[in-house]
Amino acid sequence: MAISYQHTVLDRFLTYVKIDTQSDPFSDRFPSTEKQKDLARLLVSQLQTLGYADAEMDANGYVYATIPSNVQQEVPVLCFCAHMDTAPDCSGKGVKPIVHYRYDGRDLVLPDDQSQVIRVADHPYLAEKIGDDIVTASGTTLLGADDKAGVAIIMDLAACLASNKQLPHGKIRLLFTPDEEVGRGVDKLDMQKLGADFGYTLDAGEAGSVETENFSANGFTVEFYGIAAHPGSAKGKMINAIKLAAQFIDKLPGDELSPETTSDRQGFVHPVHISGHAEKATLQFILRDFNTAKLDAFAAMLQGLADEVVNAHPGSRAVYQVKEQYRNMVEVIGRNSRQVTLAEEAIRRVGLQPRSLPIRGGTDGARLSFMGLPCPNLFTGEMALHSCQEYVSVQDMQQSVNMLVELVQLWALPN
Repeated sequence: MAISYQHTVLDRFLTYVKIDTQSDPFSDRFPSTEKQKDLARLLVSQLQTLGYADAEMDANGYVYATIPSNVQQEVPVLCFCAHMDTAPDCSGKGVKPIVHYRYDGRDLVLPDDQSQVIRVADHPYLAEKIGDDIVTASGTTLLGADDKAGVAIIMDLAACLASNKQLPHGKIRLLFTPDEEVGRGVDKLDMQKLGADFGYTLDAGEAGSVETENFSANGFTVEFYGIAAHPGSAKGKMINAIKLAAQFIDKLPGDELSPETTSDRQGFVHPVHISGHAEKATLQFILRDFNTAKLDAFAAMLQGLADEVVNAHPGSRAVYQVKEQYRNMVEVIGRNSRQVTLAEEAIRRVGLQPRSLPIRGGTDGARLSFMGLPCPNLFTGEMALHSCQEYVSVQDMQQSVNMLVELVQLWALPN
């Protein structure tokens, strides 16, 4: 069905990325940073201006809104979800987005730190984007396309449906979450209040992507306990826990099972934080694999290496903890479910070919799937995530909006 609409996704995106919403993995609060609510409040205001009167932010920083059904038949309630926070890996303060109009295929030198160069050789997807308008940051911060591209796309869909009421669709619930980047994005989500049957996160990269599987994930913590003594009289007494931790790290495989040595469907063990002193040192790992059963083997390997260290130093000890984080959503969604095939058809209708790519990470959708809301992940164009070289194609974002417009209409068709 023909529509009359001028995309607002770029303007929205440029506004959203300037709002610092970086989450904090070391905070005990929820959301982990109050500044995430700055964007949440803006989204509520914009949604209400569009006519979605029930738009609200709850006490935990979640934004909910409803696009009411405009068809007579019963249609499953859809949820479109994106997260508002940005990753702790790189500064999100003072983001200065730059639009490189009609990208010509050359490397992009970022002006505020000219050592930051987005090279086509390192980012082959850029070669597909010649002629597109590419948005980057200025070189000293991340851009925040992960996942403010998703936020802007969903908001542009809401604006489109508000101005094209003739487009048939069922009831749609919009959800914007905090703290996805620190693994807590749905910790306090009210599923009954959300009230959706099927969901889609907007947090994938390449145009046409439909992601139905992701890493399964556990956290692994090991605490090394040594023996403290005054360094002036420590001979034969001290066992330095920091050195125990260092020996343990040195035992990790050097040519496999790490993020820097794996790709595609290969899993890894990855140390992400270390702290301590002579008496106690703590290391935190993330364990990742598409095969959930392998996580236990990874934990057992790490425990075995730690045991080797403490066994070589009588009087020391190690304590372990494994924590489940999220699981591979393909176990819930499958690869050929109706919601996946409808998404693929919507992608074809906007002139793209569906791409089925596994996620070497996780999304809110993975956890939502195991909470009763099957939730594959759809493309936004966001690329080079968690880095100062992050970028996104404006045309990819617009195509994602177009795809969602087709998708809601497909769901409204009789079975």
